[in-house]
Amino acid sequence: MVNIFRYEFKSYIKSILIWSLSIFAMIYSMMVFYPTFSSDVALIDKLISNYPEALLKAFGMSSGLSMASVLGYFSFTFAFTQLLLAVQAANYGFSVLSVEEREFTADYLMSKPVSRHEILSAKCVAAFLALSLTNFLTWAAAISGIELFRNGNPYELRYIVLLLSTIVIFQMLFFTVGMLVSVMLKRIRNVLSFSLAFAFGTYILNTVRAIVGGDLLGWLSPYYYFDPVYILENGSLKTPLLFMSFVIVLVSIGTTVFLYGRRNIHSL
Repeated sequence: MVNIFRYEFKSYIKSILIWSLSIFAMIYSMMVFYPTFSSDVALIDKLISNYPEALLKAFGMSSGLSMASVLGYFSFTFAFTQLLLAVQAANYGFSVLSVEEREFTADYLMSKPVSRHEILSAKCVAAFLALSLTNFLTWAAAISGIELFRNGNPYELRYIVLLLSTIVIFQMLFFTVGMLVSVMLKRIRNVLSFSLAFAFGTYILNTVRAIVGGDLLGWLSPYYYFDPVYILENGSLKTPLLFMSFVIVLVSIGTTVFLYGRRNIHSL
């Protein structure tokens, strides 16, 4: 089991670096423009007020949070950070149990003196550690980016900490649901297409919800569960949706364990 964990985690190292550097680059490339936004508060607020509230929320903005403020601008930045985190987590979820079948090495893995549950545990722990490292580096990028480019403007650090603390459960939603789907399907030939469809599809659902209103579509999108605009505007989480997140993660894990133990492993 330890050998499986080591092998799996080693396979994630390059991916961790790529995703973490992408997140750093994205946050910094957006935050670098904040001093310009904050230099003329009245003009920015007047410009933003001309747009419908629904459209603003669809792009991580709100009339209640000035784009000239640190929190208002970072809510916009973090909305796109979530997209990168979602694609990575979904990609890991769809691939963690399907890679051997896709590469026709399942026979070799199953011939080892370890149970399927041990294989599943080792793979999931390795993936979780990889996502946790990306999470840690996202915190570093966010805090350092804000401090470097806030232009002396004040902000509530606890609000930023609260928002960043949602990353782990946000990642787990995409990872565990992706993993569950992978064991329900016969074979996943193109993991990236599934990952992009899941991450962008749920993002579009939340965007449509913000425009047309109502909560029904939101319940189908993890982005709604951890809406940066709501969190930074109110300094709190949506408790029912947080509870639902834990339920989805636990049910996805439990169902995956059950199905994987009985799965017909496809091989050569």
